[in-house]
Amino acid sequence: MSSDRYPLWHPFTQMARFHREPQLVVARAEGNRLIDTEGREYIDGVASLWANVHGHSNSHIVAAIQAQTAKLQHSTLLGITHEPAIELGRRLLAHLPGRSHVFFSENGASAVEVALKMAVQYWSNRGQPERNRIAVPEMAYHGDTIGAVSVGGEGPFRDVYGPLLFEPLRFNNAYRYRCDNCATETSCTDTCLQSLGALLEARSKEIAAVIIEPRVQGAAGMIVAPEGHIAAIRALCDKFDVLLIADEVATGFGKTGAMFACDLEGVIPDITVLGKGITGGYLPLSATVTTEKVYQAFHGEEGLKLFHGHTYAGNPICCAAAIASFDIFESEQVLVRARERSELLATLLADLVADHPIVGDIRQQGLMIGIELVGDRETRAPLPAEIEAGWQVCIAARDRGVFIRPLGDVIVLMPPLSIEEDELTQICEAVVYGLNRVPSV
Repeated sequence: MSSDRYPLWHPFTQMARFHREPQLVVARAEGNRLIDTEGREYIDGVASLWANVHGHSNSHIVAAIQAQTAKLQHSTLLGITHEPAIELGRRLLAHLPGRSHVFFSENGASAVEVALKMAVQYWSNRGQPERNRIAVPEMAYHGDTIGAVSVGGEGPFRDVYGPLLFEPLRFNNAYRYRCDNCATETSCTDTCLQSLGALLEARSKEIAAVIIEPRVQGAAGMIVAPEGHIAAIRALCDKFDVLLIADEVATGFGKTGAMFACDLEGVIPDITVLGKGITGGYLPLSATVTTEKVYQAFHGEEGLKLFHGHTYAGNPICCAAAIASFDIFESEQVLVRARERSELLATLLADLVADHPIVGDIRQQGLMIGIELVGDRETRAPLPAEIEAGWQVCIAARDRGVFIRPLGDVIVLMPPLSIEEDELTQICEAVVYGLNRVPSV
């Protein structure tokens, strides 16, 4: 379809390139596969942007949505409530020990905005308004709204919007493959933690919170932090009396092998941000979940309340989908299956992908995978940007019935937790097929 007759402007898409390439128009989906208007099937290798959990067209979730749609389509949570929101709040808290209250929004970036405002107002309500800075690791990504972009990493996601943003305080992240201190070591050092410790030592009295993506920095290229990293950050926040915000929009709901990434290390953040998979990936919903300590700082006088709220926050149909997703988690061995599939995927990647001459690093946590492409494996020199190697691999993979998306020259794999063994094999074979079609440099 020509650009002058095509009505859509797609997110994170260069539309000039989009109009040059074959169009993939999805008509329906079943299980772990997308089906286009020509009847061709594609394994959903990125879970419809990291959101789908139990596969498409799951009968239990679909039935829950239909039943709720016939009963109550929408009712605000501003000053009144409804049963699906109450029930979902209870179900969430049953999986989030140490937390006591849930604030609903419609998407992950919005839930991050809520978390940032909660953190700053928490200290203001406690009589310390000077504690209004946010500390973030390098290469962070927390969404595309103004506050979320502000705490994101420097680069194309952020730089052009600089005049609109506030500046966070930054510390080193755990990107071992390209770390000046760790790249040649046998394991990750404590350099990134020392950077945060020094920052908190010097400036904790002006810092409201540290915000992290626990264990995996997703949009940075699936950068996996070492075991103990989350717990060490929690300990530093405790030492300097700073709130910890864990953004689990990408890592939540089983993708890391645990229900939430913080569970891997037994960490309870002060504020937890959830999104994407909360409804099983069926409808837009997010949540900002707090401890009683945070909640109580807003409880009492009118001026202490949180001045934030969205029209469709906690929509009952979305809540019904999320409750149905929890039904599946609680009645089936979803996390056990996910861990088994992640072990198989690790084996397939090692056998089929790891030795390819342009594969520099494979990073994995559960079913979250980043395959970093390089021009030289020895020097780790990147491929020429004009080749757009990551994009070429993903476009070629469609020829083998697999839909995936890159982050620059990092190939991302994050299938639904319901992925089958033969589908994982097909995904890895499609990646190799795509790698073999990148021009030599």
